[in-house]
Amino acid sequence: MILGVEGIVKKVLKSEKTKTTSEVSVTFVDDKMIRDLNRKFRRIDRATDVLSFEMGEGSLLGDIVISFDAARRNAKRYGISIFEEIDRLAVHGALHLMGFDHKKRVDAKLMRIREDDYLA
Repeated sequence: MILGVEGIVKKVLKSEKTKTTSEVSVTFVDDKMIRDLNRKFRRIDRATDVLSFEMGEGSLLGDIVISFDAARRNAKRYGISIFEEIDRLAVHGALHLMGFDHKKRVDAKLMRIREDDYLA
């Protein structure tokens, strides 16, 4: 089901029981911009598909930054539409804002299960 970025992020926030007034911004950039952000904030000098930045100030939960270039490549690789891939990246970013991570294998599996649940 394709809900669109706003719908899918709202679904995650509601299900993960955030404050009802939580706000999230979603920005689309190219590979160059996301690489610059990744280098500046994570000290990783390469492009990625999605970044999340927690704010936790007032009603602002955080920012999700999605590389449209990466989304297009991923969609082609996975044989899905660009809209489905953007929804997946939005869910991934929202889960990061909710405290989920995938540094450990067990956490990555849990995060993937949550992503699949939201996208079903």
